[in-house]
Amino acid sequence: MIRLARLRFSHFVSSLPFLLGGMVAARLPVLNEFFISLFNVLPTLLLLLGGAFCMVYGRQREVVLLALLYIGYFLLDIQVDHFREHGQVRSDAVLVFHLICLLLPALYTLYGCWQERSHLLQDLFARALVLLAVGAVALGLARRYPQGIADWLVQVHWPALHGSWMSLAQLSYGMFLVAFIALLVQYLRLPRPLHAAQLVGLLGLLWMLPQVFILPHALQVMSSMVMLVLVAAVAHEAYQMAFRDELTGLPGRRALNERLQRLGRDYVIVMVDVDHFKKFNDTHGHDVGDQVLRLVASLLRKVGGGGKAYRYGGEEFTLLFPGKSLEQCMPHMEAVRLAIEQYRMQLRDKQNRPRDDRQGKQHRTGKSANEVSVTVSMGAAERQAQQRRPQEVIKEADNALYSAKAAGRNCIRSAAQRRGAVRVVVDGD
Repeated sequence: MIRLARLRFSHFVSSLPFLLGGMVAARLPVLNEFFISLFNVLPTLLLLLGGAFCMVYGRQREVVLLALLYIGYFLLDIQVDHFREHGQVRSDAVLVFHLICLLLPALYTLYGCWQERSHLLQDLFARALVLLAVGAVALGLARRYPQGIADWLVQVHWPALHGSWMSLAQLSYGMFLVAFIALLVQYLRLPRPLHAAQLVGLLGLLWMLPQVFILPHALQVMSSMVMLVLVAAVAHEAYQMAFRDELTGLPGRRALNERLQRLGRDYVIVMVDVDHFKKFNDTHGHDVGDQVLRLVASLLRKVGGGGKAYRYGGEEFTLLFPGKSLEQCMPHMEAVRLAIEQYRMQLRDKQNRPRDDRQGKQHRTGKSANEVSVTVSMGAAERQAQQRRPQEVIKEADNALYSAKAAGRNCIRSAAQRRGAVRVVVDGD
């Protein structure tokens, strides 16, 4: 099921700059000697170092994609070098070029849609076996029927669909179209930076292949950029794994700790806890509990006043307001607390679940026996002379959160209010 809310431009942030930069650099008539030397060795470096980096994170799919791109680059580089040295192409250039233009997008899509398995070595062996089998068949046919295969590849199979702008064989464009649709569907079904990078890389190959014998640096530059796109996407996802909570999409505790090190003199920290979450989880099940956490996270993400939400752990969240006082933050905290309290959540079976958000909103307008709501308690603390370190402020916010729970939950308590209540009790004693 495709959910447009999960599609983000940020998935393409690590990929598009390399593609655009590669297109610009490849079109330059002259490159500095340093960059010429760099792009001559960069594909090999990316295969070795980038492949090792992908293996560390268990991304065997990207390892094989890098190997596939390098094989294509290597075979085309042989043809291009001969063309530059002798002023004419090799006798097998037409056959090799059009075979690569057909098989490269086909295998790129096959491996791009081939999900990783838990057994790393077995998965790599299976992918390598497919690559060897396809390569062996292509090599065997090319050696036995070189002219027949070449004529079939360059033949216009569908005259009505042929255009004068086509620089590649018609079959190649058909394969690129199938590849683009397959990778696009994969991204729409499961939006993630790696799937976005595969789409961008495919576009880079489509742009590169017609320019191989025309632009002097197109092959080296764009092959490097497409491989770099994949490695950068692996790094992007590795960062998300470390700093972003997978369930809610909020920055995680490690991201919060990093941000706490760069705070100024004034800030407010708010600890947020979902009321009676364990009881709710035990009653309705863990799947519904996960929905509740995602709901709370989505509403906390909308907090105003310059605040930012983090997943602290379990059913606890943190709101951070840099450069603010407690008085300035209180209205925004109350607004988000009220939004969570007023939100009505419908418990439905997956078979009866609305197909889109509009139907879901219509269901939420009326009351239902399966309707539930959740509330949160909040404890807030701002930096004081007595609490200079962020961890001390967090401890104060935690104590204020316990005070909010003791006061009946679904409310906000500040550290100052808690200290005032303690003084009243002490004085009364």
